[in-house]
Amino acid sequence: MAEEKKGFFKEFKDFISKGNIIDMAVGVVIGGAFGKIVTGLVNFIINPVISLLTGGISLENVKTVLVEAVPATETTAEVAEVAILWGSWIQTIIDFIIVALCIFLVLRAIVKAKAAAEKAKKKEEAPAPEPEPEPEPEPEPSEEVLLLREIRDSLKEKKD
Repeated sequence: MAEEKKGFFKEFKDFISKGNIIDMAVGVVIGGAFGKIVTGLVNFIINPVISLLTGGISLENVKTVLVEAVPATETTAEVAEVAILWGSWIQTIIDFIIVALCIFLVLRAIVKAKAAAEKAKKKEEAPAPEPEPEPEPEPEPSEEVLLLREIRDSLKEKKD
């Protein structure tokens, strides 16, 4: 059992000492803060606009009451309202859509940047194209060819 604990702690130590776990922790913290920013955006900016467009109906007030609240009296205890909070659920969906869109845009940018970096790396690593071989010099014409050229040239001169 003691050996099992040592193995567990060693494995845990290896896990947390890797750089990826630190990156993940930073991502979780930033993600939590970003979630609060999005919730604030929905609650303080989007919801008032929706309320304005719907004639003063706030999403926070959209609900279906299943059991009405009953105030406490001398003889009975208070009964809390039981309701389905449709508006709050819609707010949560809007939060999710905004967060998902932002994550999509960030991941899309990262993928494009990685692809561009890989393309540039491949371009650097690609071997330089082989230079085209220089054309071989034409061999000296034979005596027969030279003689035929002379005859051709002299015939041209006689025509003129």
